[in-house]
Parts: sequence; C-alpha cells; structure tokens
Amino acid sequence: MTTMDNLNGERRRQGRIEVICGSMFSGKTEELIRRMKRAKFARQKVEIFKPSIDTRYSDEDVVSHDQNTIHSTPIDSSGSIPLLAAGIDVVGIDEAQFLDDGLVDVCNQLANNGVRVIIAGLDMDYKGVPFGPIPALCAIADEVTKVHAICVKCGALAYVSHRLVADDRRVMLGEQQEYEPLCRACYQRAIQEERKDRK
Repeated sequence: MTTMDNLNGERRRQGRIEVICGSMFSGKTEELIRRMKRAKFARQKVEIFKPSIDTRYSDEDVVSHDQNTIHSTPIDSSGSIPLLAAGIDVVGIDEAQFLDDGLVDVCNQLANNGVRVIIAGLDMDYKGVPFGPIPALCAIADEVTKVHAICVKCGALAYVSHRLVADDRRVMLGEQQEYEPLCRACYQRAIQEERKDRK
C-alpha cells in the first residue's frame, strides 16, 4: 500500500464505530482528541459531544488530564446526537459511560449512515463492574482500543479506577484526589484493607 492509498483510505474510512476504553488516567480522552484533530486535518466535518454533567475542566470543551482541549457540544441524552450531527463525517463522544443505553442504537444508526463514530469512556466503574453503554458499544464496535493507566502502587498496567473517598454513588465526577488507577492485585489488596477498616 502506498502512502497516497493510505491517505485516501483515511479520508474515505466511514461508517464505523471505534471505542476507546479503559480506567481513569489511561489517556482515553487524549486519544479521542488526537483522532478528531486528525479527521479535521483531513478536512472532514467533525462534531464532538460530551454529557452535560461533565463540567470538571470546562462546561463546553472536552479537556484531557494533560490539558489538551477540543470544543464540544454538551448533551443530556443520546437522542440529541442524530439531530446535532446532521451533515457530519466524524462524530466523537467523550465520557460515554454517563450517557443512556440508547447511545448504542444511535451509534449504530450513525455508522450505518456512513458516519465514523469515535467513543471514549470508562468500561468499568470504581467497583470493577461494567459501566453504562460501554460494554454493549464494545460488542458492536468495528474497533476497540483498550488503553491502560499505570498502577500508582506497583507500576504495572492499571485495571480499574479505585475510589479513594467514602461515597457509594455510582456516578461521582472526580480527579486524582478522588480516584487512583490500580492493577488487579493492588485493587484486591486495597478493597481488603477497606473492609478491615470498616470492621
């Protein structure tokens, strides 16, 4: 394959679903922004969406932990996406775990209509339980990229986002003060220590 063939393939690659998933601090949003900027560079029409509840760094922009930004449209439900994405070549969706299960049908509909859909989100919550529509999106995706943070305890690849504060709500926005990436072994140890502390 020549470089020109490759560039043409990048421009014509449509009608697909790409999922970027992993724990917190693994670079999901960073990778989403990179792919969206690359699509813009290829002169494609792009639109990026995020749940309106995610206001950690900005009300409107999608911002990575490394402070890379791209403008986005905040939405309350997945049903808003088809209307707002009319005439768009590439749709990006950040923090998709906070959106409703209807997102799966919306993404399928967009991809079937020739739109490239790039989704970033947590695949598991702080208890290691599959989170929101992400598992179903992984099942129907053309491509799944699992990215990994580094375990803050031992330096291995992280498995889950461990919550550091006592709060049982499933959805709790937070940063490094509230969450830490841990590998499977360190996460099991942390959970056992917490159980002992509660006794």
